[in-house]
Amino acid sequence: MLVKTKHFGEIDLDEDKIITFNEGILGFADYKRYAIIYDNESGERPDITWLQNIDEPALAIPVVSPFLIKPDFNPTVEDELLASLGEITPENLVVLVSVTVPSDVSKISANLRAPFVINADQKKGCQVIVDDADYEVKYYFYEQLQAIKAEKGGK
Repeated sequence: MLVKTKHFGEIDLDEDKIITFNEGILGFADYKRYAIIYDNESGERPDITWLQNIDEPALAIPVVSPFLIKPDFNPTVEDELLASLGEITPENLVVLVSVTVPSDVSKISANLRAPFVINADQKKGCQVIVDDADYEVKYYFYEQLQAIKAEKGGK
């Protein structure tokens, strides 16, 4: 199916890549269908990707794995909040957090308080609110990103 996107123009997307957020996401309850997209000309998935809404091209949220920037990320989430996703296993669990990239890129931050939790097998997702002071709404991670880049050989 052809999908209009904010950053990549019109792309051909396999329908099996669509993730349904039955409750929508914070601030966008009416928008339920998303896909994780990125420019893959290099052949490898970049650290920051996009949670792109299928029905609204302007709704594209930069996201990153919280484990990449905070390896000990492990908030307590009530089971009933994830019940709509079906059986979650370490193999089908995908967790992403939204990223804010200001004009001063060294102030890049992630929202660790409102992760997106996805069951990759079922193609279902939800956004949960973490009630834990250890996880910030603005977690600055520029230094971690630079270290990762150095580890990969500056690519």
